[in-house]
Amino acid sequence: MRFGLDEAVEEEGRRSSLTPTKAVEWLPLDKHPVFTAAATASAAEVVASGRTARNLLAWDGDSRLYLWDNRLQCLHRISIRLGEPEPSFVLAASPSKVLKADVGLEFEVDRISINRNGSALLLAGSDGLRVMYLHGHSSSDNQAIICRAVSVGSEIYYGKTNAIQILQASWHPFSETHIGILSSDSVFRLFDLSLDIGQPEQEYYLQQAALGKPRNAASICPVDFAFGGDHLWDRFSVFILYTDGSIYTICPIVPFRSVHKVESLLEIYADAQTLGLKSDNSIAVNNSNMAVSWLEATFSELAQQLSEGVTLPALRARPYALFDACLTLQGPLNKICHGEEDSSSIRGAQCEGRACNLIYHLVSKDSILVTAWSGGQLQVDALADEIQPVWRTDSAPRLCVDSYDHILGVAMICESDSSEAAMLKPDQQLDHIVWLGHSPPLLRIAIVDLALPKNTEGGHNILMFADSLIPERMYTLHIGGVDSILLPYLPFTNQAGGKDETMRSPIVNAVLTTCLGESPLQSSVCGFTPLADSFGYSWVVGVTSAQECVVLDMKSCNSLLPIQFDMDKDDLFSDQEMVPNPPAIISKELLAGPKAILLPQAPNLRSITADSIEGRSALHQYCRIFHETYVEYGHMVYFELKHHGPQIKKIIDDMHNRLDEAKNKLAMVEDKQLMLDDRIASAIKKHDDLELRLQRLRNLPGYHKKPLSRAERDFKAELNSFEGVELDALHSTIEALKGRLKRSSPSPPSYKTKSRIGHHIIPKRKNNPQDAQISQLRSAVEKLSLVNSENTTKVKVLETALKSREITEC
Repeated sequence: MRFGLDEAVEEEGRRSSLTPTKAVEWLPLDKHPVFTAAATASAAEVVASGRTARNLLAWDGDSRLYLWDNRLQCLHRISIRLGEPEPSFVLAASPSKVLKADVGLEFEVDRISINRNGSALLLAGSDGLRVMYLHGHSSSDNQAIICRAVSVGSEIYYGKTNAIQILQASWHPFSETHIGILSSDSVFRLFDLSLDIGQPEQEYYLQQAALGKPRNAASICPVDFAFGGDHLWDRFSVFILYTDGSIYTICPIVPFRSVHKVESLLEIYADAQTLGLKSDNSIAVNNSNMAVSWLEATFSELAQQLSEGVTLPALRARPYALFDACLTLQGPLNKICHGEEDSSSIRGAQCEGRACNLIYHLVSKDSILVTAWSGGQLQVDALADEIQPVWRTDSAPRLCVDSYDHILGVAMICESDSSEAAMLKPDQQLDHIVWLGHSPPLLRIAIVDLALPKNTEGGHNILMFADSLIPERMYTLHIGGVDSILLPYLPFTNQAGGKDETMRSPIVNAVLTTCLGESPLQSSVCGFTPLADSFGYSWVVGVTSAQECVVLDMKSCNSLLPIQFDMDKDDLFSDQEMVPNPPAIISKELLAGPKAILLPQAPNLRSITADSIEGRSALHQYCRIFHETYVEYGHMVYFELKHHGPQIKKIIDDMHNRLDEAKNKLAMVEDKQLMLDDRIASAIKKHDDLELRLQRLRNLPGYHKKPLSRAERDFKAELNSFEGVELDALHSTIEALKGRLKRSSPSPPSYKTKSRIGHHIIPKRKNNPQDAQISQLRSAVEKLSLVNSENTTKVKVLETALKSREITEC
């Protein structure tokens, strides 16, 4: 009897494939029979009808790939091998399994996604939503596997009397059974599929407060949401995106009975007690008290962890809610650009259309939010501060309890805080004051333009995916294909003030380009997923509407990441900094050893003889247990060691090549050392000469005098332009007046008459009007002479001032 991975997959294929008598054959993924030209009819119908599928491909993170077929209303499950026989290969088992729902679907599926443990699949469309459980039973008629499919919230979303549409649905990252749904009535609901698929476990009614500005329809319509990652309070946060680009957040939201790591809980618990309870501000103390109470009630063993020192790996969340407070809709999050408030406040200056999708991504300690716009742009922002929980005490939630007062459901109204404290600008929120209820600002990182065609009606619908291998890389799926976007400057938590002069723009590469022309039957990408293994290799798999599969090796793109060094550390070139962590070659299951043997309950073996039937049966049973536990484990060890031999040899060869390159570079540096020393000595000498010359220039007499300002230099240039103009005009005016005076007053001969009376000579009286004109002209000449003298004095003063200024400038 043979044991191993190949035989197990082959046996599994015989049991449940469409052709159980045919042996399993391993083929390249793009050559699999599922991706054939015979299945293009459904894709052509989809494209021709204008209802193009978005993403019909999903990967469970291990060894199974799922593809949904809208024409046959079935799900193809393909077993894959990554990196065999070469690192760039992806093999698939043929024939694949076919999974069908136990009830027919009345809508067309546009998007599929799988939960965390790979047990259920979400089938979402514009007119419906179903969850398909992947562990079913075989059918006898068509050899397919029949799986149970349930409708989530059918009475809320698909009733005959309501018109509520589902905007977005997603699995919760910390639970296998919880689904978050955002609907058109501005309500976020969280369903627990393990208890009730019809009624939500938690409901949050999103109510924006009036902010004193005119509001349009776009500002009150949510379009997408994203769950937070494993970082402080982000794991309990939900980010809501509106069509105008504004982002709100709700915290804390935790699925009931979900499991969380103790390390993360202790970190936020200590943060609330250290920075909140010990604060001098009463508001901060009140907020932190509510957060501590919520943590201690939701995770009841948390206080025991600190007091008794008991170390548990994880804790389960209990159903709990504050009976006198509701969560606050924090936002809209202000947006700043490198320390300055964004002039466009919400919408980016280069973004067009409306916001359509949102993705949350965690890179080291940086929480990244990427917003996709219908105009073909991506807006990349980072949280400049940490998310903190905020409650409102003026309203109480509605609780649904059972007969034992255990909480079954929670519903509350989440209103945005319009108070002055919550609407402070980013520069008014002091860094050392925390737990005051201020929403954290968003730091603008970049705006990426995908250069999509502009004549598309209604804009573009862009889907975004995060790379599981390289956190700084993400993928976008749109009408033009698939693009890879790399943020080379992340993480940037160590940058001063969030600003780096050497920051580079994002690197955008076209991974897969489709030919979209005038014909509606041309192909478009309807499925995409990134793959990665434990050896550091990554691939992308794309499926077109013509049912063609494309597999690309992304190893060449990994070299785009820059090497980052911390220049503040003294041990920059120490072995600890330069030598990377060795990759995990052997899987954790093999390193953990064989599983513990569970011996069956049997009578005392000493009372059983070896020749008896009971003795032979016990011996056979123990031999079977030994064979299943140790022989199979040894075979797996041998198989994996044999499989990893070429990988280890390739890694060693790469290390030897890198060592040879480093030795060559060191030899080149040693050869250039003398030249570098000479250049350094010459530079030092030049620096000393410049210092001496600068000291001599400082000893000049005009060094300590203040130079003319810009206004003074402009006034001097204006005076230079008018130099001599007024004086010449005054001279010409005086000459003209003198000529008029001579013409108006001629010198006639003087006649004198003698009077006999008193022997006095009485002159002859002249004409009175002529005497009046002469007097006026004389007074005008005197005034002009006075003005001339004053202007001459002013000109001399100005000339003296200009000469003194010229001396100071020299």
